[in-house]
Amino acid sequence: MNNFFIILIHTYMSKLKTKSFLVTTILTVVIMLALTNMSNIIDFFNKGEEADKIAVIDETGQLFEPLNEQMKMINEELVLEKYDGNEDSARKAVEEGNYKGLLQLSLNDEELPAASYKAMSIADSAIPGDLQAALQQIKTAMASTQINIAPDQLEKLYAPVEFEKSALEEDAKTEEELNQARGLVYVLLFIIYFAVIMYANMIAMEVATEKSSRVMEIMISSVSPIKQMFAKIIGIGLLSLTQLAVLLLVGYFSVKQNLDNMEGGFFEFFGFGNIAGSTIAYAVIFFILGYFLYATMAAFLGSLVSRIEDVQQMITPMTMLVVAGFMMAMFGLGQPEAPFVKYTSFIPFFSPMLMFLRVGMLNIPFWEIALSIGILVATIAFLAIFGARVYRGGVLMYGKSNSFKDIKKALQLTKKE
Repeated sequence: MNNFFIILIHTYMSKLKTKSFLVTTILTVVIMLALTNMSNIIDFFNKGEEADKIAVIDETGQLFEPLNEQMKMINEELVLEKYDGNEDSARKAVEEGNYKGLLQLSLNDEELPAASYKAMSIADSAIPGDLQAALQQIKTAMASTQINIAPDQLEKLYAPVEFEKSALEEDAKTEEELNQARGLVYVLLFIIYFAVIMYANMIAMEVATEKSSRVMEIMISSVSPIKQMFAKIIGIGLLSLTQLAVLLLVGYFSVKQNLDNMEGGFFEFFGFGNIAGSTIAYAVIFFILGYFLYATMAAFLGSLVSRIEDVQQMITPMTMLVVAGFMMAMFGLGQPEAPFVKYTSFIPFFSPMLMFLRVGMLNIPFWEIALSIGILVATIAFLAIFGARVYRGGVLMYGKSNSFKDIKKALQLTKKE
């Protein structure tokens, strides 16, 4: 057992000190800090910048004032300035940088607003989009006047239909709770997806690297291959928890620090203000079980190759299973009650994401959760026993890896021991 902990600690510490792990962690922390401080970053770069000005040539003599009033409600940072010169001088002013763009207002054959927008580049669609939206409001008002529709009648015409949704099922989530759960599950699914792929791949690379350097031959004489496999799985599992703990702590304190700038909008809609404890608990459970499922597969697949170059080819089917589960989970975010999502959530290779999706968004019977976890645990146990046998023979195999036929060879070598 001492040898087991020696390998576990060695795996954990050696990976913890690698440049790739440190760089990945630092870069992720920087990205997380940038995202949670995005409003402050935008304000910093916009500090001292003058508001964008648009030169407006109003050929009608009646559209500028209502347009200016509409723009104050749509985008108060955009300044409209009535231009008294001709089009050529206005274009020159835009080219010299005095204005962001030139807007020419006119009336079409039906005496309704028409416009032409010119700028040095039309790559920025925000400004012309806001101008078009404001003109659309003016056009609607003018058209309603032409056909004798009173303002209050027009308001009724464009008022959204009253459409109330309510669930008859007892304790069913409200629409607001579903929106919040959907956003939270979406984020946690990404964490599970990327973590499983990254750390399972790390295990396979670790085994293949030791085999390619022939270190495995020395280790086999003192430590059984089974102990090696589980020591590496747990060691890298602890490494993943360390990295996630760092990221979650940084994210938590950064969000808390900038909470005033995050009220409403994205963070309110996606439910980061009140995270249910049960959802977090199930996220941890399914993350750990999903990790052990794919980590066990990665360990014995990695033991079949002798060259690092062959690792990706060998674990590609496993990676495709993770990708398939993630894609089904993305589909399930919109239709969590679909029969397809329900039945596939009991398939162990997909349940870490799909069952967690259903738990987060629906009120499902506890026996379904327990059954899914039970199947997942049983599959992990089977893969652990089978994987240990393959690993035991696989670490003794050298030469070019051809295909999954090598699993049979590994099992035969295990029987000869």
